[in-house]
Amino acid sequence: MNKRSGIESRKKIIQAAMEVFSRRGYAQANIRDIAGKAGLSVGGVYLYFKNKEELYKSLIHDRMDEIGGKVSLAIEHSVSAPEALGRFLRLHMENALRHREFILLHIREHGFAFGRKEKRDFFRGQKRLVESIIKKGIDTGEFRKCDAKKMSDMVMGSLRGIVLAMALDGDEVEPEALSDFMLRGILKRERGTDI
Repeated sequence: MNKRSGIESRKKIIQAAMEVFSRRGYAQANIRDIAGKAGLSVGGVYLYFKNKEELYKSLIHDRMDEIGGKVSLAIEHSVSAPEALGRFLRLHMENALRHREFILLHIREHGFAFGRKEKRDFFRGQKRLVESIIKKGIDTGEFRKCDAKKMSDMVMGSLRGIVLAMALDGDEVEPEALSDFMLRGILKRERGTDI
């Protein structure tokens, strides 16, 4: 097996696992279903993952890498701090909407403990990214002076709370509305305006 076909097979397995786990739940899903959905043999799946738990953890890790990569790229191409923060929020919200069933399954079946270290590391990295955007905005005069670390904690806490509400309650928040709401809280105010 060449490296390229190995990468493609792993991608197919991860995509199939996302669909099967989202539809059937972790407890009811099995490697046979995932292999069938991926168009591979059960043995073919075991070439890449030693068991269902490892596959599930890899799926979570891949989703975090995917959104992290998209966010980093979007921020890199932003021309201002407000644009960067808006893109950050929009991408996280769109990701939550796209993967709502999987998020709900994860919460329902695993609570918040499964993969805790990986998730904590990911969200700490995202918080640092928000903090750097806020610091840049303060330095350029786009954002008012504030404690960038505390503000990034509030942004991430609000974002995670909204994602949780979307998953548990089916609430839908428009990414642009969240972005607008968050930005108005840290934009530098001009004298004589109510922004």
